[in-house]
Amino acid sequence: IDPPYNTGGDAETFTYNNNFKHSTWLTFIKNRLEIAKEMLREDGFIAITIDHVELFYLGVLADITFGRENRVGIVSIVHKPEGRNQEKFFGTSNEFMLIYSKNKDRADFNRVILDKKQKDKFGEIDDNGKYRLKNFIRLTDGKYSLKENKPIYYYPIYISKDLKQFSLQNISGYKEIFPITDKGIARTWKTRGDTFMKLVNKGEIEAKQENNIVIYEKLREDQVIKTHWIKKEYHAYHFGTKLLEQVLGRKAFSFPKSLYAVLDTLKLMTSDNDIILDFHAGSGTTGHATLVLNKEDGGNRKFILIEQLDEHIEICIERNQKVLKQESIVDNFIYLKLSKWNEEAKEKILKVKNLNELIKLFDELYERYFLNYNVKTKEFKEKIIKEEGFKKLSLDQQKKLFIEMLDMNQMYVNFSEREDKKYHLSSEDIKLSEQFYQ
Repeated sequence: IDPPYNTGGDAETFTYNNNFKHSTWLTFIKNRLEIAKEMLREDGFIAITIDHVELFYLGVLADITFGRENRVGIVSIVHKPEGRNQEKFFGTSNEFMLIYSKNKDRADFNRVILDKKQKDKFGEIDDNGKYRLKNFIRLTDGKYSLKENKPIYYYPIYISKDLKQFSLQNISGYKEIFPITDKGIARTWKTRGDTFMKLVNKGEIEAKQENNIVIYEKLREDQVIKTHWIKKEYHAYHFGTKLLEQVLGRKAFSFPKSLYAVLDTLKLMTSDNDIILDFHAGSGTTGHATLVLNKEDGGNRKFILIEQLDEHIEICIERNQKVLKQESIVDNFIYLKLSKWNEEAKEKILKVKNLNELIKLFDELYERYFLNYNVKTKEFKEKIIKEEGFKKLSLDQQKKLFIEMLDMNQMYVNFSEREDKKYHLSSEDIKLSEQFYQ
């Protein structure tokens, strides 16, 4: 997820609130993390991006919610390597991704390579996948790779003439091999003998005739996943903003995430049939990345995007529909909208053109919608809106007071009230809602 960073500036897009009071932001995040934990599978992950402003507070909230023992790590993603040049002190060049699991003991990353240069090193392939060969003699670790310091790792390996069979027992016709280098230095094998034979039985050992017979271990397509991500494809402008412009054919969203930062996150944490949830969908990068990854590895991942801002929703829909078409992906993209209630009232308030229209709207608000329990409707109607102080307020300020009367917990029709006739839900909408929540 990519929640508001609460930087206090205008770096967020559209009407997304980037200037919460600190306590409000904490409550906003806390409520959503608690729900996310309930929905998360035991071996699932949650990845949350944030910058330095709320990093420590988010970390404490996430520790409390998921447990410190389930904190997988904190990754620094360099998304603007040139740094922001308008800052007084440090020119920020990175953001952070906090990763937690619901149950760390049951979770595991996929064995993947995120670095293309590293990936290209794995040029061999067998039934178990791609690999590269590495000498089974321990050639590093200084003195600890020498026979005299680890004698238990110095033992003979016997190899058949065709270099296909291995044994720790001296078999007639087999060649005896010790971990001795071309320079005659007695070193050690990488593992003890019993572990070596386990690798043999798994097909992870190979021998080749070079100047001498060399025993190799197969290193599978894998890499150490570091906590500092610096690939050029993580640049948010080039692979976020500009990439989205190419998809849509116009500039429509500021500061979207790099597609490839999200893509690599999904490569690490998801499998073929997983469901991926992003409840701060923004421009729909998570959906885009899921579609690309499915096409790349033949997976059948599904994604659910949740977004509340109309302008974001329209971009999400358009983006993912165009990705399906542009990438020739045969799949479905279905979108649903919540049935509005107090949100409908809010929209009516925002549309009024003068105070008289606003006053006329009050009776409808009182009779049809849910107002906060502490609103004294009679006093408001007969006294407050007639006062000179209220009349002197700007229209925007007057609208704001009206909106504050609405119960924000009733912005949309609750599933439990779907049969209530006052909401005028069609039988098709009711049926679809029931199918969705089953």
